[in-house]
Amino acid sequence: MRDLIVIGGGPAGTSAAITAARNGATVLLLERGRFPRQKVCGEFVSAESLGLLGNLLDAKHRTLLGDAIRIERTRVFLDDRVLQAPVQPAAASIARLDLDDALWNSAQAAGAEMGEQVTVQGIRGSGPFVVSTSAGDFEARAVVNSSGRWSNLNPAPPRNGQPRWIGVKAHFEEASPPASVDLYFFDGGYCGVQPVDLREDRRHGRVNACAMVRADVASSLEEVLRHHPALLERSRQWKQLGGPVSTSPLLCHDPRPRHDGILMVGDAACFVDPFVGDGISLALRSGALAVECLVPFFRGETGLGVASRRYCDEYVRRFGAVFQTSSKIRRMLRLPRAVRRPVVAMLGRVPAVTEYLVRKTR
Repeated sequence: MRDLIVIGGGPAGTSAAITAARNGATVLLLERGRFPRQKVCGEFVSAESLGLLGNLLDAKHRTLLGDAIRIERTRVFLDDRVLQAPVQPAAASIARLDLDDALWNSAQAAGAEMGEQVTVQGIRGSGPFVVSTSAGDFEARAVVNSSGRWSNLNPAPPRNGQPRWIGVKAHFEEASPPASVDLYFFDGGYCGVQPVDLREDRRHGRVNACAMVRADVASSLEEVLRHHPALLERSRQWKQLGGPVSTSPLLCHDPRPRHDGILMVGDAACFVDPFVGDGISLALRSGALAVECLVPFFRGETGLGVASRRYCDEYVRRFGAVFQTSSKIRRMLRLPRAVRRPVVAMLGRVPAVTEYLVRKTR
């Protein structure tokens, strides 16, 4: 009987596993895939979580944070305008290939028991729990679900007539890319571009291009690049570095930090609009928060129900504003261009409003 089983080895899951192991809990971390691997991700780590990330990383992996490219500005290309705002404090650009690998090894160094290529098939009980997997059954006093936004373990989010959205990403070589995260919006999607490094290949001029697009608008990154004139022009000189990766469907839904007594973290709890650039930060912070709420339960000071209710309350208090703001921006972006144009023109005339919106998504 372990104290905690964590399902999913991405940033949310490893954050939970590291936090629990360092607090003396017995932890089993299960991952259906194998690390390291490329993931569809903007690879943007906002300043609000850099301190937490530094604490989570084992000492030998902390150079990852110190070597990361700093992102100090955002540029939004929308309706023939370019809106600019500072990113203060500066964010970091860290390739998921490196981030996931460093966090996975840090969880192992913290004392968590690790299981790769183990598929979780079901969960029984309400505390303690029995987790059925391709490697057998495991028992735990508590379970944290960080299996991502789309898993057989999660309740299916309502489609509500939403169109099918896909995510696609690739790295490219670009001469002297600016130290900014650039968002190119077009009807039916957007593409974010920012400089990024890889530990195994620190060539200057690598950029990550990551898009979220309606399936009826584009199905490949090559098609996405043709949907925005400025992006198409910029990409003409790019050289692709490695193959593209894709994922679908991408569905936004209201936060659900708890399901059947299991604490949900990262995208399993809520898939935030990628353009706000806070996905990795929310994953790290929600994983650590879930375990902080569970620690008194592990120590016998409170019950699992009390711990999980506290997590739900804290989740909404700390992260609710991000989801509300991103939802409002999403609705504005999906307005017809003629309706949206006056709003975009106002944002161009009053940069302080754009800066305010950037701050509200942190």
